[in-house]
Amino acid sequence: MLKIRKDDVVQVMAGKDRGKRGRVLRVDPAHEKVFVDGLNKVKRHTRPRQVRNASRAEAVGGVIEREGPIHVSNVMLIDPKSDKPTRVGIVRRDGKRIRVAKRSGVTID
Repeated sequence: MLKIRKDDVVQVMAGKDRGKRGRVLRVDPAHEKVFVDGLNKVKRHTRPRQVRNASRAEAVGGVIEREGPIHVSNVMLIDPKSDKPTRVGIVRRDGKRIRVAKRSGVTID
């Protein structure tokens, strides 16, 4: 179970985008990867193909730029109180898992 979820604001700690911040678009827990908005851009060269069930014949293709995966160990959650990167702890309250920022002790959820 990953401690970073969709719509969290994270900072990249290693790699070509080190120091940049962004919002998590999606999480891939099976491969321990996150996709961050605007970071780790990769280019895919795609052949123009017709879109099915479209009202008119549209061909989508060319060089498409999108976000690539970043390993979860290379990002840190931003502490809501101090606005700095923090580690995340799990605390059980009333039988529920609650994420807590280690830096300030503030609950994240």
